[in-house]
Amino acid sequence: MNVPEMKRRASGIQRNRRRIVTVIGSGRSADAHSAEVGRLIATLGVDLLTGGGSGVMEATSRAFFETSPRQGIVIGVLPGKVRSLRELEERSATDVAYELESGYPNAWVELGIYTHLPDSGVEGTLGSSRNHINVLSADAVVALPGREGTESEVWLATQYNVPVIAYGAYRDNRVPHGIPHAPTLDALREFLVRHLTN
Repeated sequence: MNVPEMKRRASGIQRNRRRIVTVIGSGRSADAHSAEVGRLIATLGVDLLTGGGSGVMEATSRAFFETSPRQGIVIGVLPGKVRSLRELEERSATDVAYELESGYPNAWVELGIYTHLPDSGVEGTLGSSRNHINVLSADAVVALPGREGTESEVWLATQYNVPVIAYGAYRDNRVPHGIPHAPTLDALREFLVRHLTN
């Protein structure tokens, strides 16, 4: 069973299930379209989910957070690391076993999901990457330009059959994995509304 079908079946049980749009993109720099995407999503009555870091994640989260009125919240799925038992035995008993990756969460995350999943970038499809959570939690995914981590999330969305669309200026007009590209904000809105009402 694919993810959208699983969610439709669960909707009968979860009558008030909240809708989530995941935005993915560069963790290093914000795309010029990040803010307008955040504002658009805030008007749809859904929650915004990102990886909770900087770059596209922060710019989109801030724009969503600052849009008024809005009904949804900003969710950040955060990378972390749990020390092994051996590492803990080598340290004093007062050391913390969990380490949150530096720079997380950004200031706009209202609900942080603290994970033990450190991998991203070229390792973004591994089972030890939070990218699976980012994609599987989404009713739709918006892909802004990014690097290996973004490409891995797009690939996961295609594998899990989660609706995904590219938006923004891609180098050489090459969107990852042949996903559709919204040429305008109105086209992006239409895509999201269509997939959020299913």
